[in-house]
Amino acid sequence: MEETKKLKMTKKRFMVYFRDFWIIVLGTTIVSFAVKYLFDPSGMVTGGVSGLAIVVRYLSVHFGPFEIPLWVTNLVLNVPIFIFAWKTEGFKRIIRTALAFAIMTAELYVFPEYSFFEDNPLLTSVYGGICFGAGTGLLLLAKATTGGTDMLGNSLAKYLRHVPVGRLIEYLDGAVVVVGAFVFGLEQTLYAIISVFIMGKVIDYVVDHGKKAKMALIISNKPDEITADILRDLDRGVTSIKGVGEFTKSDRKVLLCICTQRDVPMIKDIVKEYDKRAFFVVGNVSEAMGEGFVEKWF
Repeated sequence: MEETKKLKMTKKRFMVYFRDFWIIVLGTTIVSFAVKYLFDPSGMVTGGVSGLAIVVRYLSVHFGPFEIPLWVTNLVLNVPIFIFAWKTEGFKRIIRTALAFAIMTAELYVFPEYSFFEDNPLLTSVYGGICFGAGTGLLLLAKATTGGTDMLGNSLAKYLRHVPVGRLIEYLDGAVVVVGAFVFGLEQTLYAIISVFIMGKVIDYVVDHGKKAKMALIISNKPDEITADILRDLDRGVTSIKGVGEFTKSDRKVLLCICTQRDVPMIKDIVKEYDKRAFFVVGNVSEAMGEGFVEKWF
C-alpha cells in the first residue's frame, strides 16, 4: 500500500515536471521571438540582459570591428549572474531558470535574421510587449525566468535587506533603459516604456487568469431566503458567519459569497428582492482557488 502511494506520488511529480518543462520551452521561445524579431531590429530597450544585448549588438555593428550577436552577450552576462545566484540561493532554486536561459541562448543563436514592423515603432512596442509579457507570464507559471536582472535582483536582496526585491529589479531594469536612451534616443525609449506597460498587464493576465474573483458580504434580515436563491440560481457557495450588530447588540448572520463579476448583478437582484434595507458589500479577490474557480493548485 505504501509503495503504491509512493509510486503515484512519483508519477504525479513527473507529470508536473513534464508539464512545466514544455511551459518553459514555450514561454522562452515567445520571449526569444520578441527580442530577436521585434525589439532588436527596432532598437527598443525594455530592460534586462536582453536589453543590454540589443545595445551591445548595435554598438558593435556601428562602432566595433565585428558584430557581437545577441546570444553571445546573453551568455556572457548571465553566466556570472547564475554563479552568484548559485552561491546565494542554491542550485535547486535556479535550475528552472537555468533551463530557460540555456534555451533562450540557443534560440537567439539558431533563429534566422528577420524583422517585423521595423519601420513602425508603435506596432513593435505593442506586439513586443504582448509577446514578451505572455512568454514571461508562462515562465512565471512554471516557477522560472530567463535570468538576468530578475535573478540578480533576487540574489542582491540577500545582502541589501533594506531594499525590496521588486525595487532592486526596477533599479536594474531602469539603468538598462537609461543606457538604451543614450544609444537609441528618447523617442525609442518612450516607445519602450509603452511596451513595458503592456508587458506588465499581459504578465498579470497570464499569471492571474481565472484566479481573480469578487467577494460579496451580505447582512440581511432574510439570510436563509437569500442563501437559498444564490445556491439554486447561481450555483455558488455561500458561507454563513455569526456576527453581532454592535449598535443593536443583536445576533446576525453575515453571508459570504465568492463569485465572478457577472454574478454580482444577479446577487444584487436577489438581495433586493428579499430585503431592500440589507447591507451589501462587494470587494475584489486577487486569487480564488477551489471548486468553481481554479481547481488545480500549482
